[in-house]
Amino acid sequence: MSERILYEITGSDREHFLQGLISNDVRKLKDGLVYAALLTPQGKYLADFFLLDRSEAIVIDLDESIAEPTIKRLSMYKLRADVQIAPSALKVYRGTGPAPEGALPDPRHPDLGWRLYGKRSGDDGSDWDDIRVAHCIPETGIELTPDTYILEAGFERLNGVDFRKGCYVGQEVTARMKHKTELRKGFVSVGISGSAEPGAEITAEGRRVGQLFTRAGNRAIAYLRLDRAEGTLRADEAEITYL
Repeated sequence: MSERILYEITGSDREHFLQGLISNDVRKLKDGLVYAALLTPQGKYLADFFLLDRSEAIVIDLDESIAEPTIKRLSMYKLRADVQIAPSALKVYRGTGPAPEGALPDPRHPDLGWRLYGKRSGDDGSDWDDIRVAHCIPETGIELTPDTYILEAGFERLNGVDFRKGCYVGQEVTARMKHKTELRKGFVSVGISGSAEPGAEITAEGRRVGQLFTRAGNRAIAYLRLDRAEGTLRADEAEITYL
């Protein structure tokens, strides 16, 4: 599990500030954790994170690899809004067994268990890659990169985007992909028979149609050109099949 960095967003404008920037509806915080993304104006991925309501603050829970640039980007949008962003003393511990008191369900999928915010960090040793591959759940910095469109990454299925909340940065492109086009590319879970490592090119009849990402046993997350992935699919010495 990668390190998580937490910040507190305070000030009277904090909800309005975030509502105009992120892919999900901040008003859902009353029901638990919110999973969301920050996008470029062109609709591409910049960051994904969890939001937690802490009475006088909204806590943002980020992967360490994107924490600093994400907070810098959010700070650029503050302008004259009554918003302050500062490091939080909270840490996050996660697991898939019986949920301890105060833990909150991971909103992406029930099999991802719970997240507990307090003094402890880390996890209970669950096989997170196996869970992610089984349910095609992309990870920060692995499947989710600056080239990613969140609908191709399954954010609608993972409760990471709201199409009724109104405008946010990148909303126009995301909405157009939802309502006006059929997705021709995206992440899927695949079966692997043979030897193939993450990063391997996937071909169909000799033509490149995608790439392998996280592998767990005989399964993996793959990014595919869905309109071209026909016939026998191969990666390195392995045969690839849809699950």
